[in-house]
Amino acid sequence: MSHDALDTLATRATHLLEVKHSRFLAQAAPVDTPEAALAFVASAGDPAATHNCWAYRIGALYRSSDDGEPAGTAGRPILAAIDGQGYDQVVAVVTRWYGGINLGAGGLVRAYGGCVAECLRTAPRRALVEYVECIVAYNFADTGAVHAAVATHDAEKLDEQFHADGARLHLRLPAQRLEALKDQLRDATRDRASVAAPR
Repeated sequence: MSHDALDTLATRATHLLEVKHSRFLAQAAPVDTPEAALAFVASAGDPAATHNCWAYRIGALYRSSDDGEPAGTAGRPILAAIDGQGYDQVVAVVTRWYGGINLGAGGLVRAYGGCVAECLRTAPRRALVEYVECIVAYNFADTGAVHAAVATHDAEKLDEQFHADGARLHLRLPAQRLEALKDQLRDATRDRASVAAPR
């Protein structure tokens, strides 16, 4: 699961699929906790339907349920569709109304996984940004150069302290911008500014 940049959903999404008279309704939503995911599962499922199968992925946390379908034919394909589309912090529920024709294990895997994959493929996405914190230590003479560099890298100033020998800036910024910030600080201050992880 090491995509360079993962996305979550910008909003709730749905997709309806019919396979041999069975209807499959995928509903997906952005979530940031397992509790929120399970609450969505409870609200999205239809108690009158044959099955309400689901899965969620939130970073390293994930769960799935086949809700009475043969083991491995619903929950895991739903999770695989979430991962396959490059999503994180997403829950998906697929409600099935049985149409009287058995689909077999392969057919179920394709229906559940395919319904979610199509739901997510066509849904509006929103980039998930991973943030890191760092401490920039610098001489007073480099204050202008340091602040200019910080401004160009979407860095949020969490704290700034002044000491006899210079200043310390505690920043939060998108993880993928950290190396570029270090390079710019090195060049702008002739390597006088140092960047370290917060202690």
